[in-house]
Amino acid sequence: MPEIKLEHINKRWGKFYAVDDLSMTIRDNAFVTLLGPSGCGKTTTLRMIAGLETPTSGKITIGDKVVFDSSRGINIPANKRKVGFLFQNYALWPNMTVYQNISFGLTNIKEEMPKIDFEARTNSQLVKILKNPEEVVRVLEECRDKNGKIDSKRAVLKLIDAFTISQFTAKTLFSYHLEEGKDVSEEISKLSAKVKESVEKNHLDSSFQFTENGKVVVESRKMSREEIDLAVRRVSRIVKIGMFMDRYPAELSGGQQQRVAIARTLAPEPSVLFMDEPLSNLDAKLRLEMRYELQRLHVETGSTFVYVTHDQMEAMTLASEICLINNGVLQQYQPPLEVYKKPSNLFVADFVGNPSINFVDGKGDGKDDGSIELEVLGGRKVKFIPSSPLSLKSWREERDREEDAKKLDIARRSKEKDYVEKGNKDEVFKYHIQKVDEEDDSLSEEPVVTDQDFVLGIRPECIEIKEDGKLQGEIYGAMPTGMESTIKVRVGDFLLTGVVFGDLSFRIGSTVNLSVESDRIMIFDRKSGKLITTGRLEIL
Repeated sequence: MPEIKLEHINKRWGKFYAVDDLSMTIRDNAFVTLLGPSGCGKTTTLRMIAGLETPTSGKITIGDKVVFDSSRGINIPANKRKVGFLFQNYALWPNMTVYQNISFGLTNIKEEMPKIDFEARTNSQLVKILKNPEEVVRVLEECRDKNGKIDSKRAVLKLIDAFTISQFTAKTLFSYHLEEGKDVSEEISKLSAKVKESVEKNHLDSSFQFTENGKVVVESRKMSREEIDLAVRRVSRIVKIGMFMDRYPAELSGGQQQRVAIARTLAPEPSVLFMDEPLSNLDAKLRLEMRYELQRLHVETGSTFVYVTHDQMEAMTLASEICLINNGVLQQYQPPLEVYKKPSNLFVADFVGNPSINFVDGKGDGKDDGSIELEVLGGRKVKFIPSSPLSLKSWREERDREEDAKKLDIARRSKEKDYVEKGNKDEVFKYHIQKVDEEDDSLSEEPVVTDQDFVLGIRPECIEIKEDGKLQGEIYGAMPTGMESTIKVRVGDFLLTGVVFGDLSFRIGSTVNLSVESDRIMIFDRKSGKLITTGRLEIL
């Protein structure tokens, strides 16, 4: 499967940048989720790779083929990019059966393909199967109804799956009625003779392709009904809908319709499969089941999957890599657990994780040993101890260098003839501090932020209730689910969210002692919003 490379992709409408200077590589056979809030540019990115949207500038390569390059005027249309697209709306034809819906796109394909003697190939398959009649009889015996009569429709479906053949070949095989003990040796001889004659006459290879001077003959043609049927049966086995072929979409459940839509997308064997929130129309239980199906599908097909969602749980559970976008800008592109454990900035930390992360403002500065002493939660003293050696001075110098380089790049681009200033400006993410009495942030003045301002990021599972905990709080709310409970604890005027495992019960208003037990506490630079490092927290 091909690698997909995006280089400096921009898409704007007027001064609004839907995608801003996006560069990333989607590796071969990856399952990448484009994640972000509504309107962040993820669907636009997907549509540009697929060829359904034209970038303003940049370059897109699929495999070794450049499909878009603004500087060279290349823009290969969607139907030539060998990609499949699965939409949020299943878009099934209501007047067509499941079989017709899946096969519809295949009937319109016309391209350079090997010339094949389908009759010889079918006869060869029949000879091979008829030489082992016991296996055919075993399959047919499983199709008897309560009256002992063989159900022909079920028998054909069973033969299709048992021998990986088309329905036309299966019907011919069934017509021999081997279950009645008929002798088919004469038929085998006739078919074998026909195959031998075709192979010699047309110089067929082992796949029954015509050859000339040792090379396979290629012709511009449409797929034969045999090829179409084999493709339909192949994908129906993958998504387990073989028994629904004669039904219409209205006769199927939401999950079954989704499987049909997936099968239709897989039928042409796309090298890349694009999915735009395909599970959003399903109920919660079915959505979970379909996630497992998509995981299995990814492994079985070996295709590269690019999946758009705003559901961070869906992204975490499905993806091999998450591409998190905000305001058209790539925020982080890494495996799910890396994004969860080491978010690159405050936005990523806030967006990924359920329940949401606790943000705690802190004021202080670094010490010679690399630790940072802070005042948090209205006057409480804590010490942050980084997991690896940290020089705040060096980190801040690097931060300032990056910021200067970004300004220089914008200044350079502004001199280009086609440059348009970005109207939807990028700003440091405005994180939320949970308090008992919520204030309207829009009415408060912007604080003056200095290098002494930090933000601690504490995941709910890092907060534990312990008798010897040094932080005292009051249970403000509790939501038990059986296996675990999500609690909110009041500490002064602030609220902290924690996850406590086990079937425990909590009384609202009761006093508890808290401990922060983890070496994965995050500390962010409030000025830039960037992650400084991770470490542990000591409550003094």
